[in-house]
Amino acid sequence: MTVKVLNQGLLTSVQDLGRYGSQKYGVIVSGAMDKYSLRVANLLVGNPEKEGVLEITLLGTSLQFEKDALIAITGGDLLATINNEKASTWRPILVRKGSVLQFQSPLKGCRAYIAFAGGIAVPEVMGSKSTYLRAEIGGFKGRALQKEDVLEFGEMNEFSTSLFHKLEKSSEDFTWAVNYDALINLQQTQTIRVIRGTEFDRFDDESKKNLFNEPYTLTTQADRMGYRMEGRPLSLAKEFEMLSEGVTQGTIQVPPNGQPIILMADRQTTGGYPKIGQIISADLPSMAQLQPTAKIYFKEVSLEEAEMELLKKEQIINEIKIGIRFKELY
Repeated sequence: MTVKVLNQGLLTSVQDLGRYGSQKYGVIVSGAMDKYSLRVANLLVGNPEKEGVLEITLLGTSLQFEKDALIAITGGDLLATINNEKASTWRPILVRKGSVLQFQSPLKGCRAYIAFAGGIAVPEVMGSKSTYLRAEIGGFKGRALQKEDVLEFGEMNEFSTSLFHKLEKSSEDFTWAVNYDALINLQQTQTIRVIRGTEFDRFDDESKKNLFNEPYTLTTQADRMGYRMEGRPLSLAKEFEMLSEGVTQGTIQVPPNGQPIILMADRQTTGGYPKIGQIISADLPSMAQLQPTAKIYFKEVSLEEAEMELLKKEQIINEIKIGIRFKELY
């Protein structure tokens, strides 16, 4: 099966769960910004959860299918249409040969994900299909998709083939869909949970108070590498010399201007700014769905609470997996 890119949109790239094990060499993790949406999209078409998908940013992406294909669209609501009719999301759908899938406008959220049954047939680089845009490795030729690109898909497994044939025999999509509300939040005002960063105690008392009591706004300087926020400036109690240290997705760094920067999927491997906080893993997908001008309230939680929230989300993913299998059987 193949699909042709008619319009690449603002930014469309191949992503999976990330490139782990190479940060010691300075190779970043990359991967999907919203990993929950990626995993569910793959589950809906019978792929392994970590399979590569297309990550669509905001709007403009247009794809033409050259063969019938089983796909799933998850993540934000970017007004996806198939042949100018609203496409079903968060469920398996069959797209007929010649159909055009378009993403026209971000109604809710910032990023959508398309999983194709059989996966995207691109080679793994360092164990991942994710596109590392700045280094031009992974994904489709190491870059974002461009007009006229053609993607090939892998072979469907038995489960995917069964779903494909069920939809092929029906004139309608499945009536059921995954309820994503317990996994991600697509609202433009959110409370994001945070644990204290390694330099939290080096900030003055007013800054500690402001972090958890004042809103911060996502600026237009927001991409896959990081989000620049705007709000009450955060200040150190006393200046100090700091060596670069390891960072991860969700690390909240504070540069000299006092406006926090939240590191995202394409973050660097180390950072030299003080780290006042760390967004918990369970809230990172919701953070990834925020559009510029979104308002955030940070809430402090303990490490134990963060771990419990992550376990809850994993349980939800597991229940979705079981539910999809049940729907396919009955």
